[in-house]
Amino acid sequence: MMSGLGLVFGIIVLGGIAALLAVIFLYNKLVSLRQRVLEGWSGIDVQLKRRSNLVPNLIAAVKGYMAHEKGLLEDITKLRAQCVEADTGPKDRQAIEGEMSTALIRLFAVAENYPDLKADSTFLELQQALGELEDQIQMARRYYNGTVRNLNILIESFPANLLAQRFGFVAADYYEVEHAAERAVPQVDFKGGE
Repeated sequence: MMSGLGLVFGIIVLGGIAALLAVIFLYNKLVSLRQRVLEGWSGIDVQLKRRSNLVPNLIAAVKGYMAHEKGLLEDITKLRAQCVEADTGPKDRQAIEGEMSTALIRLFAVAENYPDLKADSTFLELQQALGELEDQIQMARRYYNGTVRNLNILIESFPANLLAQRFGFVAADYYEVEHAAERAVPQVDFKGGE
């Protein structure tokens, strides 16, 4: 009878150790994913700051050519200031960065009307640098959103959700930038062929 109790006690102890190891593993996984989300956001933030730092040079390069586009240049200058002052979290930055991207797209579209500007080497270099930065922002955004997805899945999955609630882990926000042009409803004219 004593050996039966010893066996049951041994099983309970082993079960307790296994449960403790599972809790430690889940906690460490949550911490790791939270740190990856912070790292991912830092990558986006660095690229957005680099883009904001290029904007004054771009404005200076186009100012002489685009005298009639003063309103657009002023809008971009204001948006840059808002981008620089924006909170560092994804939710606060999404809207303003989307507006900045849309304004830069408009600027390059308007630049098509100025052949001398399109041939200016400084403008071309800035345009290329901004294009490369946009690619880097997209890569950083994909990494960030992937780590957010992994964290949010773990936070919502059982039994990790119990541990996440207990230790204050919260779901992170995705970083989705919408351009005003993408939100606009396309206008279709079916009368054009008549």
